[in-house]
Amino acid sequence: MNQGKIQVYTGDGKGKTTAAIGLSIRALGAGKKVLFLQFMKSKEYSEHSVLENISKNFKLQTLGKPFFIARKEDMNNEEYEKWKDECVFFEKGNPPAEYLEMINKGLKELYKTLKSEEYDLIILDEVNVALYFDLINKDEFINNILNRNPGVELVLTGRKALPEIIEIADLVTEMVEIKHYYNTQNLEARKGIEN
Repeated sequence: MNQGKIQVYTGDGKGKTTAAIGLSIRALGAGKKVLFLQFMKSKEYSEHSVLENISKNFKLQTLGKPFFIARKEDMNNEEYEKWKDECVFFEKGNPPAEYLEMINKGLKELYKTLKSEEYDLIILDEVNVALYFDLINKDEFINNILNRNPGVELVLTGRKALPEIIEIADLVTEMVEIKHYYNTQNLEARKGIEN
């Protein structure tokens, strides 16, 4: 019963981080200690104002986002035109050095924490995207999460979960977009709903 599992929330639909926040609340309600580590995000989302002080058993850490990154090959021409002035594009295998440095600092601490008994639940929000962009060494990451403290429940969120991550996971949920007002009504992100 105390064996921690690996859960993955992935897919192009909305709700991956929201589901992870919900699981955090449930764990806190059961007296568990939670680490919520966000990759490729800075503390600019509405949930940060509540989560940072929600419980002495909850720690929120972000690994920042100095700028939005993407690979042009992942976008069609229309998407590229929309994002070209707001995004730094890079070629596969050559991510921005700033991102690599920032994430690697956080990973060193994470890998130590995974082996400890400090937290019952560790959520790695948007880690799937960081892995997809090669910001994280995949083999080193997988080795560390497989060799974590056996009692730690681990949640990995973000689009584009790698096949190797899906293979080792105990639970995988794919959020599928059926319809989104971003596309049908050309809406921007709304405070308190999307950010």
